[in-house]
Amino acid sequence: MAIQYDIRHTTVYRYSKPVSFGLHRVMFRPRDSHDLRVLATDLQVSPEANTRLIQDPYSNSVALVQPLGEATELRIVCSFTIEHVPPSQRDLFTLDPSAEFLPFAYSVQERLDLEHYLRPHHDDDEQGTLIRWAHQFLQADKPNSTREVLTRMNAHIGRSFEYKARDEEGTQTPLETLALGSGSCRDYALLMMEATRRLGIATRFVSGYLYDAALDTAARAQGEPDSMTGAGTTHAWLQAYLPGVGWLAFDPTNNLMGSGQLIRVGVARDPSLAAPISGSWFGDPEAYEGLEATVVVTRREG
Repeated sequence: MAIQYDIRHTTVYRYSKPVSFGLHRVMFRPRDSHDLRVLATDLQVSPEANTRLIQDPYSNSVALVQPLGEATELRIVCSFTIEHVPPSQRDLFTLDPSAEFLPFAYSVQERLDLEHYLRPHHDDDEQGTLIRWAHQFLQADKPNSTREVLTRMNAHIGRSFEYKARDEEGTQTPLETLALGSGSCRDYALLMMEATRRLGIATRFVSGYLYDAALDTAARAQGEPDSMTGAGTTHAWLQAYLPGVGWLAFDPTNNLMGSGQLIRVGVARDPSLAAPISGSWFGDPEAYEGLEATVVVTRREG
């Protein structure tokens, strides 16, 4: 059954004195597909700005925003209404028989299209720390079900690592996340991406939004829903390409799989290519006071 959501994403940069701004790339519009339809969208920028929309190499919708004049605050507010159809449990792992167990091989045509998602983008160390970490989810005494391996890894990350939100840009390398034993949602996603790539599975990074019923006033009024980790701001997870299923979502932060609570906006082969907002400003280096970003996702009744 289709579910409708209203989403409001607000980003505010503050400065102690007026500064001018360079071009900003804003990746805010959810990706239309058979399971997600954008019904309405709006973008408001203060100060006044010139805006145009493009598609990047991954077919993500990107707004190129050029603020005009100087200001002590740059405010970007993205609002939209979407219709989302959660995947059925029956469809989540209707794998092609050739991909039911690891290792499996993609077809020649699939490999041509998935090359950038199959190749690791971050180095392992001389001790093979990352590959050894990935191999702990394989079993030596019986065939390794693709579904079970991915499910175990997805659950293990959220259960075994300490979640730490970070406002600053950038993502930890998988080795840094393993060494620290902690990370943010984007760090968790990159760790699982790079680990599963070493098991021969194509993966890509996803940025977007997470619906948390515990933050929805109407939903709270109907009960006591459990709170999700990473809601209230932009969220990150990964998708694995599985023959017979296609791109399947895994959120190691919340141990979600193919969830209707995940609302994708941008996809890329690496987190650095799917930043929700990036740009520049010009002025006194000491003028920057900070960034505030909030996301409100509410479910429409009826």
